[in-house]
Amino acid sequence: MSRLAYRLAPFGTFASLGATAVYVEAWPLAVVLGAGSFFTGKRLLDRKGNERRELSRRARENVAMLRQVSRMDKVAAPQMKRLIALQEGVLESFALVPEEYGLLLSDDLSTVLDEVEMSAVLARRRAALRAHLGSVDRRVVQGRIRELQEEVAALEEGSALRASFEAALEGRRGELAATDAVPAAIGTINAQLEGIEGLLGNLRGELLALDPGLSPYALESGLVAIKDRVSYFRRGLDEATRSLEAGLPEEAPVR
Repeated sequence: MSRLAYRLAPFGTFASLGATAVYVEAWPLAVVLGAGSFFTGKRLLDRKGNERRELSRRARENVAMLRQVSRMDKVAAPQMKRLIALQEGVLESFALVPEEYGLLLSDDLSTVLDEVEMSAVLARRRAALRAHLGSVDRRVVQGRIRELQEEVAALEEGSALRASFEAALEGRRGELAATDAVPAAIGTINAQLEGIEGLLGNLRGELLALDPGLSPYALESGLVAIKDRVSYFRRGLDEATRSLEAGLPEEAPVR
């Protein structure tokens, strides 16, 4: 709200002073203040139009990214289609919100588009993890680890050859550890994507519930609930993403 107040302040100042000048019949001053009010109001409207165009551009980019994931990962295609439809539903619902309330939610809508963009990134990561998991034959790696252990045991302590085999053994163990971490990482991503779907579905309903015929208190409560939901979800997603990054060994590809 502070950003909105900052944007509206010049227009409000010129308008109120202009009204005062008219009241006291200070006509030259009223003309100057009226012109100031007109130009600041025009700039405000231009800014709003630019914001709408920017949000539309980002929404189109999100759709393109989600469709790209659908082509890459056929398993994920139904979920990507749902996310596209949910984003469209939120944007349509936002367009129906009374303009004065829509201004207060513009930053939150930008955050929602951030999350949709993140969903495409997460889905690509999940596809890469699945491909990695499918490319590794766990039994083969375990067999190679046993062979290397036998090789190391048969060599003298401190020899250069033993050091080389020990390094190879450590690498194979790291490969196995990375593979073991992949299912948990995929599960975390699945939960994040489900959360994004839930956020979009809930927001659509809450935006539609912002009926201009409601009492000011009910409208204010609805706005606060929406802003709190977006803020809470963003914190939760950030924490889950940090947990995902910390839980994956460096050897596991995540993109």
